[in-house]
Amino acid sequence: MKNLFGLTLPELETELKSLPKFRVKQIAAHIYKHGMKTFDEMNDLPKSLRAEMSTRYEIKTAELLTQLDSADGLTTKFLLGLSDGAAVEIVLMRHDYGNSVCISSQVGCQMGCKFCASTLKGLQRNLTAAEMLGEILFADEYLRRFGKTLDSIVVMGTGEPLMNYDELMKMLRLLHEDYCLGMSYRRVTISTCGIVPAIKKLRDEKIPVTLSISLHAPDDKLRSALMPINSAFGIKSLLEAANDYAQTTGRRVTYEYILIGGVNDTEEHARRLAKILSGQLANVNLIPFNPVSERDFNPPTRNAVQKFFHFLNTHGIGATIRKEMGADVNAACGQLKANWQNQNH
Repeated sequence: MKNLFGLTLPELETELKSLPKFRVKQIAAHIYKHGMKTFDEMNDLPKSLRAEMSTRYEIKTAELLTQLDSADGLTTKFLLGLSDGAAVEIVLMRHDYGNSVCISSQVGCQMGCKFCASTLKGLQRNLTAAEMLGEILFADEYLRRFGKTLDSIVVMGTGEPLMNYDELMKMLRLLHEDYCLGMSYRRVTISTCGIVPAIKKLRDEKIPVTLSISLHAPDDKLRSALMPINSAFGIKSLLEAANDYAQTTGRRVTYEYILIGGVNDTEEHARRLAKILSGQLANVNLIPFNPVSERDFNPPTRNAVQKFFHFLNTHGIGATIRKEMGADVNAACGQLKANWQNQNH
């Protein structure tokens, strides 16, 4: 049977060409807006049509494999199983300003960042637009059980979103449609480790998503040691592309900076960071390193984090410290999946 989940309205109209267009739009809304998984639930369709659709089509999305809830009730991490046996992680975060889900864009990752758990086994494959949308709608349906809504989306989980560009764009456009969640592009953040040509391509899409760049170092030597992608696209070209994106879209760029104890967390690092970001329409999100057993790095001291934060803010660079959420639910990308696989294989 053919899976209808992930098809856009024009694609559904082509597939279901024998049906009136208003019927196809009803079906699209049932699948995406209302989260229906069977045709029997679609009570406004004729009974005979429901029966016929059930013999020819299915509505299949990811299945929950396991979940972990933080002790404070603010963070839930889900491991979702895909149709080919692969698995991806999503993280639901409940903030005082709304509910956000962090989704994955690939199964595994090829970027090789030295501090990251999700790149340990390399890249298995890209996720389809349907699979990425399925992650989002899973979180949306979960929240609806508690009378809550999904307010924002962060594509910052496992994988490099801009290495899966076409499927990412298809997902975002479908998410934006009124027969889906009707999600404003302004509520979406895309995180990248710095694929400069793709940043320029995203700029030309003229959709006001927030761009988040994983920077993590104030100079090319240190950044290349931590992030191999820097050898292809150095900091100068990356900052130029990011600044151009901000000027074109009017959207402030966020620079993610993981503070690693004794590696990139000194006042001198802060000084160099402030210098290269001077004049940019940007802010810095400081992230104390979350220890990963397979990586030989240490978190920074609380004093080092505060000093780094204070230096940036007193030298013209807006900075925030990411609130630690979900440390007790294997919050670092890839950890829940690794633990589950160790227990089940």
